[in-house]
Amino acid sequence: MGLPRKPLEPIDALIAAIVTVVTVGPTVVAGATWWIVGLSVLASVPVLWRRRAPLATLGVVGPAITALACAHAMPVLPFGTVVCVYTIAASCSAIQRRITFVLVAAGILVSLLVPNEPVDSYGYAAMSFLTAWALGAGVRARQAQIDVLAERARRLDEERAAAVARERLRIARDMHDGLAHTVGAMILRAETGPLLAHPDTAFAAIADDGRAALRELRHSIGALRDGDDPPHPPGVAAVADLVARAERPGLAAHYTEHGTRAPIAPQTEAAAYRIVQEALTNTGKHARASRVEVAVRWSADRLGVSVVDDGTGPSRSDTTGFGLLGMRERVHACGGVLRAGPTATGFTVDAELPLAQGK
Repeated sequence: MGLPRKPLEPIDALIAAIVTVVTVGPTVVAGATWWIVGLSVLASVPVLWRRRAPLATLGVVGPAITALACAHAMPVLPFGTVVCVYTIAASCSAIQRRITFVLVAAGILVSLLVPNEPVDSYGYAAMSFLTAWALGAGVRARQAQIDVLAERARRLDEERAAAVARERLRIARDMHDGLAHTVGAMILRAETGPLLAHPDTAFAAIADDGRAALRELRHSIGALRDGDDPPHPPGVAAVADLVARAERPGLAAHYTEHGTRAPIAPQTEAAAYRIVQEALTNTGKHARASRVEVAVRWSADRLGVSVVDDGTGPSRSDTTGFGLLGMRERVHACGGVLRAGPTATGFTVDAELPLAQGK
């Protein structure tokens, strides 16, 4: 299928009517022969289709104007050709503009040389066509600038929409990680409470976990409702407390930290905390583990986080679940590497994160 044809607009009919009147009218008033009137019609009426087929229109109008000039019946101005030149300069491709320039220059020379017009007529004709060309080029340049601005606005809208989607995904991921861990801990404390010598301690811990879950839920829902940025989760400094709260009867939790702490990007610090949180949640829910080791390793430009348990439960290497999938997305967003899977003695989650964002 060809390109859609540009519809005729009222302005096209108006311009064609004006060109026809000023081109055909003088020949009719002067009582010119029929073929002069016919050439005048060919030099003006086709202007109606100048936007639909600009080169074809020029191919009809231009020779008709040249023939009128050679017959000494040239109108005051070659109105039809001037309008066609303006249209081509404003809306056609570069190669079409070059072809037009050559054809019009040749037409001007023939129109002036054959009837032996005076020298000043050359400058007059050239000025007419150059003015039309300049006006058309100005319109084309302005339209190109409008198109660039429109494209820039479209891209900004897309970037804003993508940023909103990323932020909502981050909020949803934080809600999942935080609430899943807290609710899982509450369930485990409730299950092991009757085994404790002082069950009231377990119930108090459940109440503390519930209040923490409600606070995080309010913050996240409030951010979604009001459009505010949700608070970032605790960072590396809170991992030790996270590990301590994961310990319960039948599960020993140990935390070690190696190296000297260094400045770290907020997103990387949040990812490290959430990785440990999700890994501990999985250990408590799926592993049937008796021991879990959490280690944080600081180096010159990277932060290592590992969670190793001795669980004998089902394999948790399936990445279709939200937990491990969320870990991988967080690590990938920070520019890091995540390794997670079963080992001969349990299950390991190990992440390497750059201290600075994007490294």
